[in-house]
Amino acid sequence: MTRWLHIYLSLFGFATILFFSVTGITLNHPTWFGGVGETTEPFNGTVDTAWLGVEGEREPDWLRLAEYIRATHQLQGMVGDVRDDGAELSLAFEGPAYAADVLVQREGGQYEGTITRHGMVALINDLHKGRDTGIPWSVVIDLSAVLMAVSAITGLVLLYSIKRKRVAGTLTALAGTLVLWLAYRWLVT
Repeated sequence: MTRWLHIYLSLFGFATILFFSVTGITLNHPTWFGGVGETTEPFNGTVDTAWLGVEGEREPDWLRLAEYIRATHQLQGMVGDVRDDGAELSLAFEGPAYAADVLVQREGGQYEGTITRHGMVALINDLHKGRDTGIPWSVVIDLSAVLMAVSAITGLVLLYSIKRKRVAGTLTALAGTLVLWLAYRWLVT
């Protein structure tokens, strides 16, 4: 049973393990893969001033404002930061390797914004970190971690079921753990 579980969990998680392994490298060395470029795109328009509220009296209709601008300019991501600075309102749309910042003039309803995209390497790096991805992707990361942990544990159980491999396997696992701990002590602290 353990062998079956180890084999099929490892195979099921193959793409996940490969993804997190490769993005571990791209996180440490984004310039190796061209991950430093970004593109920006300006946009502008006008919104209904009734949505902007009245300073000190009525709050802006943030939802209507955000969804109108999102639909008009095909913006992505979640609305992160909203601010009311009196004469101006600002909204930030955030997603993996993506940001759109909007500044709305309360008087007249004109707005200007900028979309910034950071490319494929930044996208996979942000997915690895769970940056601006929301709760559903966080669950994917957690499930991936559980999958890898169960795969590792079932591998150890399999190792201990083979009497002639126990000592060498245990020493190898301990050596790997010691090397990781020493790397931390020497290189980080």
